[in-house]
Amino acid sequence: MNFTNMRISSLVSRFGQYFFAIGSIAVTTVVFINLRGGLDTTLIALLYLIPLGLITAFWGLGPGITSALITFLTFNYFFIPPYYTLAVHRPADVVILLVFLVVAVVISQLVGRMQASLIAANAREREATQLYELSVALTGLHDDHAIAQILAKQVQAVSQGEYVSLNITGTASFAFHLPETKTPTRPPELAVPIQAARGNLGEILLWKAGPVIASGEMRLLQTFASQGALALERARLAKAESRAKILEESDQLKSILLSSVSHELRTPLSTIKAAASSLRSNEISWDSAARPELIAAIDDEADHLNMLVGNLLDMSRIESGALKPKREWNILPEIVESVLARMRHSVDEHKLMVDMPESLPFIPVDYVQMEQVFTNLVSNSLKYAPSNTTIRIRANVEGETVHIQVRNQGPHVPPEHLERIFDKFYRITAADRVTGTGLGLSICKGIIEAHGGRIWAENVSDGFAFNFTLPLTWDGLLPPQIPMDTETE
Repeated sequence: MNFTNMRISSLVSRFGQYFFAIGSIAVTTVVFINLRGGLDTTLIALLYLIPLGLITAFWGLGPGITSALITFLTFNYFFIPPYYTLAVHRPADVVILLVFLVVAVVISQLVGRMQASLIAANAREREATQLYELSVALTGLHDDHAIAQILAKQVQAVSQGEYVSLNITGTASFAFHLPETKTPTRPPELAVPIQAARGNLGEILLWKAGPVIASGEMRLLQTFASQGALALERARLAKAESRAKILEESDQLKSILLSSVSHELRTPLSTIKAAASSLRSNEISWDSAARPELIAAIDDEADHLNMLVGNLLDMSRIESGALKPKREWNILPEIVESVLARMRHSVDEHKLMVDMPESLPFIPVDYVQMEQVFTNLVSNSLKYAPSNTTIRIRANVEGETVHIQVRNQGPHVPPEHLERIFDKFYRITAADRVTGTGLGLSICKGIIEAHGGRIWAENVSDGFAFNFTLPLTWDGLLPPQIPMDTETE
């Protein structure tokens, strides 16, 4: 029904053009008849050419040629003696009529061709603009759904279609419809495949109630399909490249991890094996002075192994997003004291100073995870700081956060590496002579950020420092008051 209505509307518009063209010639003829006594026949013939050119320019070649033929007859009928007859008595008038007919037809054709060329040029300009807009819109897109959405909108804008459907095939096939209504029951008027070098990537289905789709519009839609195919291929190649890069980095990280872990595990295991073998042999008596030292070595190295395995498990949880702090209101100095008590055998060659005010409020943290943070930061300081130097741990309140600093007298880190010091396996200073998996600082960053804090490193005047902040509020609640001991007199 819509198709029939549009056909009727198109025919009415076309007949209207011929009607106005003939009407224009009729009005011009009436004007010239009134001026016939004062105008020469040749001048009237020339003046007739003006409305002919305008008719062709405005309504096309068909109405122009028709007007030329009607003008030839009216000119002969009203302006060539004898008037009101098509008979011609003078040879000169025959020549005038023939010349007028030829000139009128030629002018109509020239103006019509010029108009057609102008229309074609405008159409090419529109096509170029639409292709440019589509190319710009598709540039940088790496998502199939976004590409299909842009392509469907451009197809509908160009074709003025009733309904557009894009069917994209691949590992995850889907269809995009515009508008998002029920698909028409009739078959589509146009189906354009989205064809790439590697095969068919889908198709564009267009429902357009109206005249047959013009060849220029068909060509433009096919070009759109080609642009869409290039964008889809580019997006899929980018995803494949990204996956390949991730796999390559993953393999590299696995190799580094296996190398580091195997080396780190071998050292404490060798110590434990040697101490256990000595204790098991008959060379060391039960009351020997070396016995407590061997037991202490086994205990320390077992703690070292436990820390290594714990770091690996923590990093796995951080990467999978499963590291969820179990927050409670805790006292920060108690956490630090617990860590230092457990590391008492490791810090014999260094001086430890803890500077935390008694008025420090409760902090909402996971006790075990914060122990892990202090353990890793102090262990890192012990590795790189020279013997008999001082390691300071201090804390102070800054607004709604508490600022903690772990400071040592180790060597400075080049400024360009400070941002990457918390990356996995990233080691700079003394990496060739200091053992470690390169996971400790990365785990600290993951735990602190999971608590809503921030961690960074900096060079200080007498060495190097780790800084991190922790929020004092928890779900909008301020920390509770620390109970004060009261003495009765």
